[in-house]
Amino acid sequence: MVQQQNIKNDANAVSFRDRIATVDEKGKRKWVYAHKTKGRLFNIRTWVSWGFFALFIILPFLKYKDRPLFLFNIPEAKFILFGKVFWPQDFFIFGLTMITAIVFIILFTAAFGRLFCGWVCPQTIFMEMLFRKIEFAIEGDAPAQKLLDKSPWNKDKITKKTIKHLIFFSLAFLVSNFFLAYIIGVDELLKIIREPASQHIAGLSSIIIFSGVFYGVFAYFREQACTVVCPYGRLQGVLLDRNSMIVAYDYKRGEPRGKYKKPKTAELSPVLGDCIDCFQCVKVCPTGIDIRNGTQMECVGCTSCIDACDKMMDATGRERGLIRYASENGIAEGKKLKFTGRMQFYTILLVVLTGILTALLLSRRDVDGTIMRAGGMLYQERGADSVSNLYNIKVINKTIHDVSLSLKLENAPGTIIEAEGKSMLVQEKGRVNPHFHCSFPEPAGSEENKT
Repeated sequence: MVQQQNIKNDANAVSFRDRIATVDEKGKRKWVYAHKTKGRLFNIRTWVSWGFFALFIILPFLKYKDRPLFLFNIPEAKFILFGKVFWPQDFFIFGLTMITAIVFIILFTAAFGRLFCGWVCPQTIFMEMLFRKIEFAIEGDAPAQKLLDKSPWNKDKITKKTIKHLIFFSLAFLVSNFFLAYIIGVDELLKIIREPASQHIAGLSSIIIFSGVFYGVFAYFREQACTVVCPYGRLQGVLLDRNSMIVAYDYKRGEPRGKYKKPKTAELSPVLGDCIDCFQCVKVCPTGIDIRNGTQMECVGCTSCIDACDKMMDATGRERGLIRYASENGIAEGKKLKFTGRMQFYTILLVVLTGILTALLLSRRDVDGTIMRAGGMLYQERGADSVSNLYNIKVINKTIHDVSLSLKLENAPGTIIEAEGKSMLVQEKGRVNPHFHCSFPEPAGSEENKT
């Protein structure tokens, strides 16, 4: 019996890589009915999700010097990060940011796997911690949802489906408003809400489109966003190695699998591993995979299988950790996950990269200017003891407010004898290019002020 079971398991271990878990042999989608998750890690993830929801709602309202703390206005090519305004002329900073982000993703994934996906990815948090919980509250757990979907359209089914989808669309509409606030700003969003719709056709259309997209993702598309659209799952195949931290099944401890029996009988069958083949890890998986088959592209590292397995280990008197955070080498060698020297090096490198980028962002000036001597112009002698030069100045205002500037010499002998106005007004996201004459005293035998 054990040999037949092992043959079956080996066949499944080979065939599961032929297609993703949510597609059947005919290429049709298999709807995932994920069971409710309970456990220590799920409770921690719940608290993390509440923190995420709080940040998502509060951040658009936070301002610094009358500017939003964060704004990603793609249509106007205006971005605000930590109160600093960035325009197209700051593209080099965005290029550096993208390079840093790519390096960050590579190093973070190589060390910690898909920790981001399971714990702080907006798709996972909204789906598992908000929309799926509402679905559980209205339609019940996975078995009840299956029965409801297979049942005819009676009053009970129509009522539950209508309530669920109305709440889903309302939440999607609310999420889209906050999402749009990150693009156009809270003030502009409030105008769209308060003023007549005829004055904000584009803004209102954007909200409706976003609402439809979010509703479609969380009501129907669901895990397909992770397994089909998001490239991160495919990237992890080349970013992970045998020392990366992953959600892993301890096959050395769990195999060969066998159904749970009473303790007295179990003592007579020492050949069986700790896995009782209960499929609880499969039932709670939001992407429908069997983690016992090894690392898979569909796994988002949500730890639901860990909690489900720990619960079954407690119920059968076995040690927890049959499914746990580990590395492939750690499973093969039977060692616990450690913060290795490689992880320490990657972590330090990530902190350094983030620090450099943060320093660049914070040290960036809101008003930038460049002064150069006018090309093709020679100096002019003014009397016997002074010379003058013509200079061009280029001032760029990178803020969202008009800035008034004045010209004066500091720590240098001389005077401005002619200028296109010693004070100038630089409009928001604008620039001025005035020129001015400077006169300098000429020390005997000095050529410095002539150049």
